[in-house]
Amino acid sequence: MAYDYDTQNIFAKILRGEIPNDTVLETEHSLAFNDIQPQAPVHVLVIPKGAYLTWDHFAAEASDAELADYSRAIQAVIDKLAIAPGAGGEGYRLIVNGGKAGIQEVPHLHTHILSGKVLGRMLPG
Repeated sequence: MAYDYDTQNIFAKILRGEIPNDTVLETEHSLAFNDIQPQAPVHVLVIPKGAYLTWDHFAAEASDAELADYSRAIQAVIDKLAIAPGAGGEGYRLIVNGGKAGIQEVPHLHTHILSGKVLGRMLPG
């Protein structure tokens, strides 16, 4: 499958240093920062530094080092913020949107980490 990555998306600009961010964690292959329009008391975005459009793009084309780093960066943010239930936190939700039907607003893979309040059901029913 061909992936058409937009190098002018806001996350690409953040990675190039053209737009500032409130960094929570940075690793060799990932960047985590506070969302500028938080939907919960804790709302951190984790993005790979590579030009990946969606999860399926990342899973298909990222190196083993990028895959491991991204997963561990998400866990490192959870640990740093002490939001895991076993670490004294109340819990968290991870959200990854992909494509139009997934309501992906920025065309660069990103994982939302949300916490700090009861978030309710993901979908009605």
